[in-house]
Amino acid sequence: MLFVYITAGNVKDAKNISKHLLQKKLVACVNIFPIESMYWFNNELQENTEFSIIAKTRDENFEKIDSEIKKIHTYDVPCVVAWKIDKAHKPFEKWVSKETKI
Repeated sequence: MLFVYITAGNVKDAKNISKHLLQKKLVACVNIFPIESMYWFNNELQENTEFSIIAKTRDENFEKIDSEIKKIHTYDVPCVVAWKIDKAHKPFEKWVSKETKI
């Protein structure tokens, strides 16, 4: 199982990305959080409110998720990273597997 972390510029974009991935059955569920971000862009330090998405999925779906996000994300360089979940509540892990496709 993977958790995929994605950032978006506003809640509308975060929900759009999340719904897109859910409708394609690439993720089983998502959490959306407001965050304060600081980063370098065009040689200037930026400070913005963004929204982070944590999407739960199968290991095998990362490349498809990354490809879909590139198609619809409003950022030129979206943050799309994942971390492998080594241990999980077995019924939850089964549910994620059941609700996603490869």
